[in-house]
Amino acid sequence: MTPHTFPPDPVPVYQWRQAKLRALRADPALLASAKAYYRTHPVDFIEHWMNTYDPRLAGSDHPATMPFLLFARQKQMVQFLLACLRAKENGLIEKSRDMGASWLACAFSVWLFLFWDGASIGWGSRKEQLVDRAGDPDSLFEKMRMLLADIPREFLPTGFTPRLHCARMKILNPENGASITGEAGHNIGRGGRKLIYFKDESAHYEQAESIEAALADTTNVQIDMSSVNGIGNVFHRRREAGREWQSGEAYTGVTNVFVLDWRDHPGKTNAWYKARKRKATADGLAHIFAQEVERNYAASVEGVIIPPDWVRAAVDAHKLLGFAEGGAWVGALDVADSFAFGGMDKNAFAARQGPVLRALDCWAARDTGETTRRSLALARGKPGIEINYDCIGVGAGVKAEVNRLAEEGLVQKTVRFVSWDAGAGVLWPDRHVVENADGSDDPNSPLNGDFYENLKAQGWWLLRLRFQRTYRAVHEGIIYPADQLISLPADLAHLNTLIKELSQPVATHSARLRLKVDKAPAGTRSPNLADAVMMAFWPMPRRVTMWDVV
Repeated sequence: MTPHTFPPDPVPVYQWRQAKLRALRADPALLASAKAYYRTHPVDFIEHWMNTYDPRLAGSDHPATMPFLLFARQKQMVQFLLACLRAKENGLIEKSRDMGASWLACAFSVWLFLFWDGASIGWGSRKEQLVDRAGDPDSLFEKMRMLLADIPREFLPTGFTPRLHCARMKILNPENGASITGEAGHNIGRGGRKLIYFKDESAHYEQAESIEAALADTTNVQIDMSSVNGIGNVFHRRREAGREWQSGEAYTGVTNVFVLDWRDHPGKTNAWYKARKRKATADGLAHIFAQEVERNYAASVEGVIIPPDWVRAAVDAHKLLGFAEGGAWVGALDVADSFAFGGMDKNAFAARQGPVLRALDCWAARDTGETTRRSLALARGKPGIEINYDCIGVGAGVKAEVNRLAEEGLVQKTVRFVSWDAGAGVLWPDRHVVENADGSDDPNSPLNGDFYENLKAQGWWLLRLRFQRTYRAVHEGIIYPADQLISLPADLAHLNTLIKELSQPVATHSARLRLKVDKAPAGTRSPNLADAVMMAFWPMPRRVTMWDVV
């Protein structure tokens, strides 16, 4: 078969298949040789003998059922799946909508089912009807039944009868013992062990954390496939922690990532993209388009306080805009709850000099005493630094440890700790939210006390304004005082994690209709680094307390 254009002309393909099939049926040795070849060549088997179905083509110049001819990136996806399988490593497929990923993964599963003796393949999706609903080609198992129905009988298992071996959410191979089984929702991973497990649209699951735990004991090869669905969920975290596969063997000890972008599809041109985006905007669905086509994680989250584009604009902004070096040191310590998020919560320290974030670190610790001592070590070389610490809950222990160290003369005299209470009342409640260019209050804007629910909401909103000004300064050339901006040096430790965390919190409203911050939407962890940065850029006013470190 020769390379094809898109969409392919099915006639030559069917002609080739008929000729080849006559030859295979006339020569058992040739058939045996073909089976041996296809056992290690999944792309060729899919293209030679499988069909795909697209109901949108009905009534057009192309039939709804077409030979399953793969474009280049789809062929690479098959090799990606094979690499993960051979290395027994997890994979993640981040895809634009309508790229044929589910059909292709189903075709790969059918190939495994036919050619790998004893292969046990698992499939899961968030709802049962998406896994299997008889007669509905949108369901995964109906896709696989359709694929099997079009494969010549010479390649099907001996004794295979759809009526006996294709049950609800189960397909069995009576010849080699292979199987394909399905599960839905919170039942994913509760069945037996699997050679490979596909999670379709896995960014959209409820109870995603418990599903991850169940699958860890079920399979060595978990393949997450999905369009994006916001920042901070399990799919996004796995994507961020993973490594993008290029070719060849899979990386070991890390999730291998494969991206299917709309530009990879030969039928999707720039004209198609512009027309689709224009229509989505006109329909009020631009955020859905950004999520499902452009793979923009933040676009799928409503109410993101600091958009990702603003955060990225702040990277090395001090170099781009020529900030003056120097300024006062301000630090912040976000104290972790060792029992939160399955014991995976971490402490975070941030320190800025003027508008430039100069230090960032995170760690796990047994108690607040150890956390306090580490923050003091990080404060070395930062004369006059004030460390704003989260004083609520477990953070209350910081004060006791600082006092103990001070009494023993172990605290640097240039360091001062200041308590920071996220739930406290706002600062300057009688001032207005918006300032005029000359620094005076804009009386047409609400009062701080009426707009913000608490100090945390005020801090996050003002951090948002810093990023917004920085974005406009970088991209629009608007001039602002440097102390109203923010810069994140490109060589800052943990920068990628911080960038993700800064766009995680979303704005909500309290019962009193005041701005409230949800730092950890469902399925996410507390953004400790971002919290520390927020506190560092919104410190408590200097005041004298009885336990100041002098």
